[in-house]
Amino acid sequence: MKFFNKEKRIKYLAFNDIWFMLTGIILLSFITDFLFSGGSFSRLPFVEAAINWSVSLIFSTVNWLVMRAILIALRKKYPSLKDNVKRIPLFFLSIVVTVMAVDYAGNMTLGFIFGNNYNHPLRSKLIVPIILISTMTMAIYEAMYYYIRLKRSIRHEEQAKRAIVQAQLDTLRNQAQPHFFFNTLNTLRDIIDQNTREEAKEFVNRLSEMYRFILESGNTNLIVLQDELKFAQAYIHIQKERFGENLQVNWTISESEKDKLIIPMSLQLLLENAVKHNVISKAKPLKVNVYMENGKLIVRNRIQPKSTQLPTTKLGLKNIEGRYALISDKQVSITSENGHFEVKLPLLTIAEQKTPDASTHH
Repeated sequence: MKFFNKEKRIKYLAFNDIWFMLTGIILLSFITDFLFSGGSFSRLPFVEAAINWSVSLIFSTVNWLVMRAILIALRKKYPSLKDNVKRIPLFFLSIVVTVMAVDYAGNMTLGFIFGNNYNHPLRSKLIVPIILISTMTMAIYEAMYYYIRLKRSIRHEEQAKRAIVQAQLDTLRNQAQPHFFFNTLNTLRDIIDQNTREEAKEFVNRLSEMYRFILESGNTNLIVLQDELKFAQAYIHIQKERFGENLQVNWTISESEKDKLIIPMSLQLLLENAVKHNVISKAKPLKVNVYMENGKLIVRNRIQPKSTQLPTTKLGLKNIEGRYALISDKQVSITSENGHFEVKLPLLTIAEQKTPDASTHH
């Protein structure tokens, strides 16, 4: 039966109302007894007072159970919050009808049992207070229902937003991987053309190590800076197979900062952009500085544009900006002035994530 089924009670009432109902019925019975008898226990012998109060208890129980059953029926028919405008007026009307019907039927039954001794001269006038008290009691059900459903609605909306954010993050993260793969294959082609077979084999070995890192961090939104540095340094090692000392990267990173969090592959993408868009030669070696300042990881290099610029979609920078915007309120800073290109990546903590359920790789 639905009355005894906890899941059904929670489904239609939004909470388990057993204790609320038992407490409410007893309280309502004492209020009813006070209205009709002026408080039986304060002016009658205990046995007579108990009998008198038990009548109020029966009325209160029947009223409560009937109104509760109607409430459940209305919620089954009008379950949505937007149906309040239909459900609440109907429920109030049902309270009025229930109180009057139970009072009439109970009065007739008790009058038949006890005779005219039971009929109260002011009984009809006391129906209105009983209706008001019943309405206020049932209003608690409505308030609880509205509060819990609203909370549930907000939670579902937040979960939906998180799902959308996570899908966007997955898209950006997956976008970065083929971008990296495409550029490293181009580098491998150049090494095969210009270097020995052994150097090409060493490049492939390093590349496999990097892809192992990508696979291990493939489902994470943030990664420890120390791990990202290892990945970026492995990438630079591969590039130095091609450019030698013409590519110079200066790392100035405090050990105390290496446990901070950063977007995976972000540093590597910045270094990749520097290699892709600048001249790297013996006459013009490319110097890239990677250092810390005010809680940010900074990548800075002199702009040495190639005579024939490759078409660019700025995919790497857009990717990094997009992932930071989804995960944190801290923004990526990109500047190009005084002949230098500079990008500042905020270092984060777990508490600074926008999405609490986002995974983090340590």
